[in-house]
Formats: sequence, C-alpha cells, structure tokens
Amino acid sequence: MLPELPVTEALPRLAAALRDASNAVLVAPPGAGKTTLVPLALLDEPWLGDGRILVLEPRRLAARAAARRMSDLRGEALGQTVGLTTRLDRAVSDATRIEVVTEGLLVRRLQSDPGLEGVAAMLFDEAHERHLDTDLGLALCLDLQRALRPELRLVAMSATLDAAGFATLLGEAGRPAPVIESAGRMFPVEIRHRPRDLASPRDLPEAMAGTIREALREHPGDVLAFLPGWGEIARTAERLGGLDADVIALHGELPPAEQDRALSPSARRKVVLSTSIAETSLTVPGVRIVVDGGFRRVPRLDPASGLSKLATVRIGRATAEQRAGRAGRTEPGVAIRLWSEALHRGLPLADRPEILEAELSGLALDCAAWGAEPRDLAFPDPPPEGTLAAARALLRDLDALDAQNRITPTGRRMARLGTHPRLARMMEAAASPEERALAADLAALLEERDPIRAPSRDRDAPSDIELRLDLLRGGDHPGADRATLSRIRRAAGLHRRRLRVPGGMAAEGDPGALLAAGFPDRIAAKRGTMDGAFRLASGQGARLGATDPLGKQPLLAVADLALQGTEARIRMAAPLSRAVLEERFPERFVREEGASFDARAGAVLPRRRLRFGPLVLEETTLPVADPAAVAEALAEAVAGRGFRDLPWTDASRRLRARLAWAHRVEPESWPDVSDEALAARAAEWLAPHLHGLTKLTELRGLNAHEILSGLLDWPQRRRLDTELPDRLELPNNRSAAIDYDRDPPTLEARAQHLFGLASLPPLMGGRVPLQVALLSPAGRPVALTADLAGFWRGAWADVRKDMRGRYPKHAWPEDPTAPA
Repeated sequence: MLPELPVTEALPRLAAALRDASNAVLVAPPGAGKTTLVPLALLDEPWLGDGRILVLEPRRLAARAAARRMSDLRGEALGQTVGLTTRLDRAVSDATRIEVVTEGLLVRRLQSDPGLEGVAAMLFDEAHERHLDTDLGLALCLDLQRALRPELRLVAMSATLDAAGFATLLGEAGRPAPVIESAGRMFPVEIRHRPRDLASPRDLPEAMAGTIREALREHPGDVLAFLPGWGEIARTAERLGGLDADVIALHGELPPAEQDRALSPSARRKVVLSTSIAETSLTVPGVRIVVDGGFRRVPRLDPASGLSKLATVRIGRATAEQRAGRAGRTEPGVAIRLWSEALHRGLPLADRPEILEAELSGLALDCAAWGAEPRDLAFPDPPPEGTLAAARALLRDLDALDAQNRITPTGRRMARLGTHPRLARMMEAAASPEERALAADLAALLEERDPIRAPSRDRDAPSDIELRLDLLRGGDHPGADRATLSRIRRAAGLHRRRLRVPGGMAAEGDPGALLAAGFPDRIAAKRGTMDGAFRLASGQGARLGATDPLGKQPLLAVADLALQGTEARIRMAAPLSRAVLEERFPERFVREEGASFDARAGAVLPRRRLRFGPLVLEETTLPVADPAAVAEALAEAVAGRGFRDLPWTDASRRLRARLAWAHRVEPESWPDVSDEALAARAAEWLAPHLHGLTKLTELRGLNAHEILSGLLDWPQRRRLDTELPDRLELPNNRSAAIDYDRDPPTLEARAQHLFGLASLPPLMGGRVPLQVALLSPAGRPVALTADLAGFWRGAWADVRKDMRGRYPKHAWPEDPTAPA
C-alpha cells in the first residue's frame, strides 16, 4: 500500500492519460512525492507488461535516495523490484522493474542499445533543470518513439516546468500531450530579503554564517543553506564553529554515508550546508529555515582548457522559489535570501538552459553516433548553430567526424567512453594498458582544478604536467591540494575501469603524445630565441613564465591556458618530440619552397619551410626565388596590412571613393574596391606592379592612382569621368572637387563661385545623390542643399540678407542664376 502524499490524488489521472496516449507531463510541487510514488503507481499498468520503467534523475545523490525510498516502501532490498545505476553504483537484478539512472548514463545506454529493449517507460524527473544530457536524452527517446517504438511511454515531471512547452514537445499527431497537475500541500513560507546585495560570491561564507546564527536564534526547526560548491560549504562550516547544532555538508563529492547523514532525522538541531543538489527530489527532514545564497555552479565553456567547466552564476526566480519551498514541506517556515528585493525583480524568470551556454562537441558527437542531425531532433531549445559549427570543427580535428560530418570508427569508439571528446580522443589514442592508465590519469587531471596551487598571485605554478602525475603516484609538492588530488584519484579510477585497465597497473608512456591527440590545436612551437614564447597550432600566441623549466622546449603539448588579451599563458603542458608529431599526424606536415614575408625585416625572403599547420618547425633562407612568387607574397603582405604601405595621394583616394559609389549603384558593372575585396584579389591587381620589389619601403615609388585605374578598361574610365566626375565645372572657368567619401557626395564651393549655376548635375543618371555646401567668402559653411534650384528660389533670400550684412563689399544678386 502506497503512502498518502500530495501527488496521490493525481496518480489515477496520470495512469488514465498514459492508457490513452504515449506521453504525458506531470507538474507537482516540491515534496509532493512524484519521484517515488509515480513509478510505483505505474507498476500494475497493463501497457507495462514485462517491461521496465527507467527513472532519470539529474544527480547521483537524488537517484540513490529515490531508489532506496522506493525499495523501503516495498519492504525490499535495493536491487530487487527497484534498482539503481549511477557512475559509481549499480544494484539491479532480473527482478528489477524500476531502474533509477543518472542522466549521463541514459545517453550511453541509448548509444549501446538504440531500441531500449525491455524498457516500457521513461520518466524524466526534474525536467525543468534543462541539463544538457537530459535534453539530449529526451530528444533521442522522442526520436526512438516516433521511428521504432511508438508504444514507449515518456513522462516529463517537475515542480516548475514549462508545462505548455513540454506538452507541445511530447505531443502526438499535432495534439499536445496531456498535462496533469497536482496542487500539493505546501505550508506557508515567509520570504525575507537581505537589504543590501553582496559585492561578490567570495563574501558568501561570511554572510551565510552570520545569517544562519541569527536564523537559529529567531526561528524553530533545522536549516538548509544553499551555497554554490563544496569550497564555499567548507569555508562556511569553518565560520560556524561552536554552534549549538550539527553542521552537516551535503554535496555530490561526499561518500554515501556522509550524504545519508544529512538526509536522516537528528535528535539535535542541524544545519545542512548544501549545493543545488538539495533543490529537488530530496527531502531533508526537519527543515523549516532555508538560507539561500542565490548562486549555483553551471557548466560553461572554459576557453583556457577547451572543456566545459563549472562557473558560478546567479540563479533564476523559478529556482529561488524551488529552494524556498523546501522550508514548507512539513510545517510553516521561512526562506531568507542573501540578496535584495530589487535584485530579485531583475533576475531572469528561469535559469538559462545548459544547451544554450555549454560547449557542444559532446552533443554533436552523440548525435552523429545516433545517426541524426541535431536540427532534426526535438529539443526543448535547439542548439545554437554557431556553437554546433565550432563543435563539429573540433570533432573533425579530433578525427571523430569526416569532411561530411559523418562519424568515423574513431568517433564511435570515442562516443562509447562517455566523456568530453577531447579526453575521449586522448584515451582512445592510448595503445598499451600502461598508456591507457596514463590517459585515464590525464583525463582526471584535466577534468578537475589544478592540484598544484600557485605560490602567489604574481607567480604561476610550474606548468609541467609530469609534476601533477607524480602527485597522483604519491609524490609531494609544497603547493599540493590534497582534497583536489583525492577527487582526481577517484575520477582516474573510474576512467581506468572504462578503459578496462587492470587494477594496480602503473601509468607509463609519453604524456605529450596523448595530449597532442586530444588537443591538436594546442600543440605549441617555440617562437624566436626568447625562452617561454610559443605559437600554438591554432595560430594564437602563448607564453610561459620567465623561469618555467618548459620555456626552453622546442615543442609542447598544451593542456591548459589562461587567456590574457591577444596572447595566452600556458598553465599545464608536456614536452613533445618532433618524432611523435610525425608519427601521429603525418598528414599535417607540409614542406614548401617559395617566398614569404618577414614582418621583422619588412621584406619578402625566399625560403624553404616545414610546417605543422601554421607552425613553422624548420625554415631555411634560399639564395633566389621566382620573381612572380616574390611579387605575390609582397602583395599579400600589403593586403594583410590594410594597404597602408601604398603611397596614397588625394587623387588616388578620390578615385577609390568614386569607384566605391559606382560599385554601390551597379555592382555587376564596376569593381569592388573595399579592403576585403581588394585583399582577396591582391595577386591579380597589385602583384603585377610589384615585380622587382622585395621590401615595403620600395613601394614609395609606385603610383597608386595609376594602379587603381588599371582595374578599369578605357570605356569605363570615360564613363566614370562623365558620370562620377572628380571635379565639377563651375561658371567663370572655375571648378571644385566633389568629396565622394561623404554620403551623399558633397561639393564645397564659395557661394559667389556658384552664381550662374542654376542646378546641380545628376550623377550616374540621378542614382547617386549630390549635395552642395555653400561657403562664405571666409570659407565658412552658410548652407547645405541637394536642390540648388530650389535653394536659389527660396532660402537664398535669407542667406543673401545675412551675407550682405557681413560682407558688404561683395556682390550678392537677387537672382544668382542669371549670368554675371
């Protein structure tokens, strides 16, 4: 017999909906019991047959708690009717009918078993959190349902779900999926805000500890405090020393026994310091006080490592409501927010979905392995095209996709490893068991923060990754972070099991070779003679500290960078040999002979080069070179410098401006003279004029006007002079230049020089406007008009009156159009 919980009244409606349709959406408030009661209530449904229900949970702790609670309700041991599968735990048997799994494992299962054989229903718990793996898992399940398994049931469950959006996403035959709502029973929660906002998340531990002490004095019950991560939890716990209550940490890195302590009733008052792990799916008994720090950790692309790493961001209002609700589960409570009401009003309604923020190479690889384009899958929010394009470019560089973006055999092996494609490629490149052990250790190192702390803000930790590997083997270093090392060792053990590395296998091999496989764009060659200056295969510059021992190495495989302006600082790297590069990437080596521009010399020099991508590994100066190749290289250098080295004159600049207007009106008839277009054709129009020249300083003798005129044939030159003249003929044998750099083109002339000119001539048949700026005898503007005839008839009278007063010695006729 299932217990009576708030969601109980909605269970018959949900069961009826799933008899009539394949999909449904369940919205029930926190603590309603949906996570544990819904799977148990569906066990006797006729459509289930002998099939299994998979319950997808975003977090390991929630998955373990839900599986144990359901087992307890049935009076069974975990692994009987109710089973559990996470990265670290597995308790299932032939009797298992409900299996609770974490979100990343669902995608792996779909890749290895695309038909989900034996699974009759998928329940996506806390679907509102919009984790990348949840969105992808749901999209793949919908694709499976519509292509092969129409009988598969899919249910999205949450307290703060966009019900209408998910109902449309899960709809069938143009009809939205049914939405079942449970009102639930929540006790009132008083909301309090801090009067002033914190200056920085670094101030959270101090503010949190002070607020907790005050809340325990003023309110009954236990405290659940939300902090971004375990670091803030540890610092807050330090500041709560001497408190007359049990202070208990709750985060995903804790051993299960420690996590269970936070979820168990206590004889004393307790303060649970938790990450966002306690927002949903978990009940922390006795809590009547919530103190919310207002921040959370989310995956974001880290340009330094090329991997997604956790960043600290503000929560949205829906998450704040979800957290506050934990205080009203069993009795009235209070939620204290460490931010002001004004800031709260400006928070986004919901947290931004991970798919719109994260690096997507893993998603792109999974979609390719599934055999579908991301645009053809039903995502709640489609992945951004620009981010997808960058992800596919990386996967091609990692040999996971071919030129047509189809998955390769290497890519399929990478997809099965269930980690970031860079790390998967590195592990896939390992050949022997010893090298696979090394790859597992490297992958764990790169997933975590650097275990060696920098000695000071002004000095970096040494960059050699071998020092970190030595720490994993039991070595010592004065800057070692033991807590981080412990997490790295656990993660390395998991990677070793995935790679089927025998227990106790020593890690041996070349770290640089493995890093080069996963980070081919981070291969770095020493630049010049200065120690510590490098050029990456991506083309970017990078530096090491002046005293770093790796600064003298000719080649490095770089694993971690800190971006600093146009250059980057190398934080972790390994020496790399040319022989390794040639063995692993033979197709990327290019030998070339010819002329190339040397920026330091300001000249084109004939050279023989060995390149690895843009990296020049060898270079020899040759005695002679083909004159045409020299001219072309010099032209490309001039184009790359924005043509600023050409001897531009006023006449050549005006010609270019006239040509720009001609191209603007008739793009098919006139050459494009923009910087971009000229650069693209520099070898065609500029190089022929550079034969015999090798240096930028020798360009001073060129005639830029003549070179530009060479873009036109004789009829075009005559037409340009007729329809877009450089100068306009004025009465009394005068003329004035037209400024085509202005929009519209503008003629400037003293007003009395225009007497006798009745109107402005049309340019390009009237398709290019022309205006005239009339100047006083002193050269100051007095009027601006594009209709000279109308100006003479109207506004001229006022201008004439003003000019007669200022310049009485000049003649100012009433009718300026009359001949002088």
